[in-house]
Amino acid sequence: MPRPTKRHPERGDARTRLLEAARDVIRQKGFTATTVDDLCKAAGVTKGAYFHHFESKEALGVAAAKFWAETTGAFFRQAPYHAPEDPLDRVRAYVDFRKSIIEGVPAEFTCLVGTMTQETYDSYPAIREACAESIFGHAATLEADIEAAMKERAISADWTAASLARHTQAVLQGAFILAKATGDREIARESVDHLKRYIELLFDQSHVEGDRHP
Repeated sequence: MPRPTKRHPERGDARTRLLEAARDVIRQKGFTATTVDDLCKAAGVTKGAYFHHFESKEALGVAAAKFWAETTGAFFRQAPYHAPEDPLDRVRAYVDFRKSIIEGVPAEFTCLVGTMTQETYDSYPAIREACAESIFGHAATLEADIEAAMKERAISADWTAASLARHTQAVLQGAFILAKATGDREIARESVDHLKRYIELLFDQSHVEGDRHP
């Protein structure tokens, strides 16, 4: 995504500056390729400051995942997709919003925790767990609207609000990978369009009624 989470701490806030640097540099270079020197240069701090706050690269990765969850959580809580009265319209608006922030180069709109999960799922379990908490935590914020939309439309299905919420994140993370593979943000936006079509099909009452009464 763009940089909605960018903070402007005081010059003395070395830890926050290092976390901001991790957010930006890791999305550009990857976790493995990012060095302590890279982070210190981007943050404008010394190695001494780095090791004062993070005893290892794994500790930095865990802290970066938590920082991402906190700052993006605040960003999404303030986003305009919460405004519609109809819960299904809120779900639609969420998907539209996610498409709207796919701008710039991949490093600017892709997901930090998705990037780190790809690289660290086996080698750094603590980072993997912190990334999973961020991804699934964000998915959970969609469940109430999906469930309300299901109830309003009397949708009875073999899928749940939680499973659809998780699927939205699977599509988005896959879309980011395709954008990285091609260097083309439009392929990611295309995937989000398909996600919206899929949601429309799930909530198409005429289609649901047809399935109930063949």
